[in-house]
Amino acid sequence: MNYIDGQWVPSSSGATFTRRNPADHGDVVGVFPDSNSADISAAISALAKAAPQWAATPPERRGAILESAAEYLEERADELIAELVREEGKTRAEAAMEVSRTPMNLRFYAGEALRTLGSTYPSPGEGLVFTLRQPIGIVGAITPWNFPLNIPSRKLGPALAAGNVVVFKPSEVTPLMGQRMVEALLAGGLPAGAIALVQGSGRAGAAIAADERVDAVTFTGSTEVGRAIHASVGPTRRSQLEMGGKNPVVVLEDADVDKAAALIVKGAFGLTGQACTGTSRVIAVDTVHDWLLDRVVELAGEITVGSGGDAGVGMGPLATSQQRDKFLDYVRIGREEGAELICGGEPLGAGDGFFVQPTVFAGGSPDMRIVTEEVFGPLVVFQRAASFDEAVALANDSEFGLSAAIVTNDVAKALAFASRSETGLVKVNQSTTGQSMNAPFGGHKSSSTQTHKEQAGETMMQFYQSEKTVYLSPSG
Repeated sequence: MNYIDGQWVPSSSGATFTRRNPADHGDVVGVFPDSNSADISAAISALAKAAPQWAATPPERRGAILESAAEYLEERADELIAELVREEGKTRAEAAMEVSRTPMNLRFYAGEALRTLGSTYPSPGEGLVFTLRQPIGIVGAITPWNFPLNIPSRKLGPALAAGNVVVFKPSEVTPLMGQRMVEALLAGGLPAGAIALVQGSGRAGAAIAADERVDAVTFTGSTEVGRAIHASVGPTRRSQLEMGGKNPVVVLEDADVDKAAALIVKGAFGLTGQACTGTSRVIAVDTVHDWLLDRVVELAGEITVGSGGDAGVGMGPLATSQQRDKFLDYVRIGREEGAELICGGEPLGAGDGFFVQPTVFAGGSPDMRIVTEEVFGPLVVFQRAASFDEAVALANDSEFGLSAAIVTNDVAKALAFASRSETGLVKVNQSTTGQSMNAPFGGHKSSSTQTHKEQAGETMMQFYQSEKTVYLSPSG
């Protein structure tokens, strides 16, 4: 159901869509409303009425609500893990990690409600010059399916902590997880009018971005959709966009090859390769390239693919039939472009699940689409480099700039790579995936608008607040 003006309601048109288990397409997860522009308009109208009351709510009360919502999620962890596996296709271990991290995020942002800061400045006279930060108003939060609890918590948490009301549109691939997030916030004591949930396709997200009453839009998803949202929001309203990646791991001659291979396999095939920070390119210097390639292929062959809820499964299905078809199309493209398919590249199983094999290509070059375009699946391509400088150049030869990693014991080269890498995240002897919740998150180039970092830090809260400068004189 949608949640509008304090009520659980269907779409005004009566239209619905069905979400099915990606490991067993005959298993129906649920039927949800397919919202239209009238639903979006009604949700925003209701939020506009409720906004002043929530903005006036003391920050300690806002924080306490987020704390209570975190407790609600923790109490239902087992149920949420099972639902997340069934709806999105994660393995149980991956789902458990996301379900445990989401309450931690909410608690972090509960503290941010009390850390709203202003500044004071020298006054030219006897008065005082200072700034106030206040809620920006109505925030549109449009979130993806690959982390359907974690990413919404990173947007709804700070938006509500800052005193904004929120219209929330989760992905149509994971509508149940979006509903569960709103249920947790309401159970935690969030006033009914402070949030609206609108389910549906991309047209619902487009309607949110187009509505001039929405003061800011925060979006995570594809670069194509992000650019359309940015154009719709325009220059007078705020947008925060985190988009695609084509993330490299550079492996130098002094690296521990076994460790490097384990990091690559984790980044490339964990979460079925469906992470914006997932490893999609390996750039190895000549002296370790072949050894590393063999070890990655060996580890990939040890991964058990199957339903995420089954014991021993290391990689679940792709989330949708469209993702599976896209993945298989890129395998075809890679072979046609002349890359060497070393392992994988085939669908798995005769049933209704969207299973594919972990896939490794070698012989990648910068003109190949499997090297330049985001596949968003368990596919990694190897490239050779003759030197450190060539490896850095290859790593930076991308329209994207989200995450990059280097594996080396040479501290000087690690620091040089961190300085020269054209990405928002740089990892040394770590996977391209994974971040600390108290550190800023965001990309460069086509991976982000680079306006305000997500996740943590003072700039994160600034996105959700307006700032005014006040000049105060002691007398009239």
